[in-house]
Amino acid sequence: MVTKKVVEKIEDALLASAGEKAFLDIRLSEIADRAGVDLAELRRAFDGPFAILESFCRRIDVRVLETDDPSLAGESSRERLFDALMRRFDLLVPYRAGIAGLERAARRDPVLACHLARLACGSQTWLLESAGISTAGLIGRLRAPVLAAALVRLVPVFLADEEAGLPKTMAALDETLDRLGDWQNRVARVLTSAARWTRRGGPSAEEAEGSGI
Repeated sequence: MVTKKVVEKIEDALLASAGEKAFLDIRLSEIADRAGVDLAELRRAFDGPFAILESFCRRIDVRVLETDDPSLAGESSRERLFDALMRRFDLLVPYRAGIAGLERAARRDPVLACHLARLACGSQTWLLESAGISTAGLIGRLRAPVLAAALVRLVPVFLADEEAGLPKTMAALDETLDRLGDWQNRVARVLTSAARWTRRGGPSAEEAEGSGI
């Protein structure tokens, strides 16, 4: 059985390699060497680079969820989401070079770009739920992909933000969540109007207002 420590070494090795070369050019033997394991142990742990990348994203998600601040339970969903996303950015600081490499590679590698988009949607689903924001229902299912797409525009800000506390990232995230809140309100109004015309009933009050970003 592969230990958690070994799994994390393999994940870190992939991110380190991603900061130095295109994702397509990263060899399994290189990942194994950097992680200090042999290919047999690497194969026992993962199917390949994409699986390692998915494992890394899950690890970051779990750490964000584990560090949820109970004192924010009485705050708005928007503030709780803001806090969760900032904690995620904080956890990603040591991997900034690897993230920058993945961003560059994704521009020329559509397979990688699609994989990263899928992982981002999955991550945002968990963070939205942790903030008390529903990802069920018509509007709910749109929230994670819309949030993930919006956060892509924050990546360059995050990569260039070297000040303690990530103030530029924080300001950009605050503005992004404000825009998304306005977007959701418009969508809810459109759906409610459409439902009236078709006499099928609109989105629930929770979907339209109570669980908004």
